[in-house]
Amino acid sequence: MSNTPRIVFIVSDGTGITAENFSQSILAQFELTFKLIRIPFTDSIEKAHNAVQAINKAFQRDQVQPIVFTTLVNTELNGIVSKAQGLVLDMFQTFVAPLEQALGLKSTHAMNRLHHNADTAAYKNRIEAINYSLAHDDGQSNQNLADADVILVGVSRVGKTPTSLYLAMQYGLKAANYPLIPEDFERGQLPKDLIAHRSKIFGLMIDPERLSEIRNERRPGSNYAKLENCRYEINEATSMMRRQSIPWVLTTNKSIEEIATTVLQTIRSDKTILG
Repeated sequence: MSNTPRIVFIVSDGTGITAENFSQSILAQFELTFKLIRIPFTDSIEKAHNAVQAINKAFQRDQVQPIVFTTLVNTELNGIVSKAQGLVLDMFQTFVAPLEQALGLKSTHAMNRLHHNADTAAYKNRIEAINYSLAHDDGQSNQNLADADVILVGVSRVGKTPTSLYLAMQYGLKAANYPLIPEDFERGQLPKDLIAHRSKIFGLMIDPERLSEIRNERRPGSNYAKLENCRYEINEATSMMRRQSIPWVLTTNKSIEEIATTVLQTIRSDKTILG
């Protein structure tokens, strides 16, 4: 079998990000290498033909059908792209048509409808949450911690920042994060700014061996990255969380999406669904 990545096009009249994420979930079921090419904002006949040209060019070059995921609500544009020399999988037709029948309603067939919520309260809350999480990254600020939906704690390089931002961007949650440092372990207590907000705290943990690998990528050969030091910090952090009855998750083999979902299940926030 060829090691050449199979070409996958995502053709959308919007950003195509949602379609790309969905297609990645599907393609992950196959032990092959894929190269994803996103063609966003395909909202005119000219752009639809340009997308077809790109798909056909890939087919002629590789002599293998590209896989094409489409989310084009305009039937004319969708008809143009469907004639491309690829395996065209129409996501909207797959899901919208059965839903129309089940709901007894016709869909709006409006382009970029998902992104027309820029003026809604939910969208504004999400932007506010992102700004909050950036301002409260890595313990930069102890202001307005009472407004946080969750406060992530853990040793350095355990995944606090990406998880905080994912919670903010995807779910509109105000997620602060604080590092646990040697001084905290010496005192045997949480950072003093967090004590009053213990009910909002969620811990992230990682295997010491993996933590040492990650830290060595950033500061190779340092005491910070030594396995013995990583073991010490993880042991101390684990003991602290157990004493304080703080829920935590092991992040070693988990994606950011899996970590965030575990956090959401624990805090049971009423903000987990965007309007």
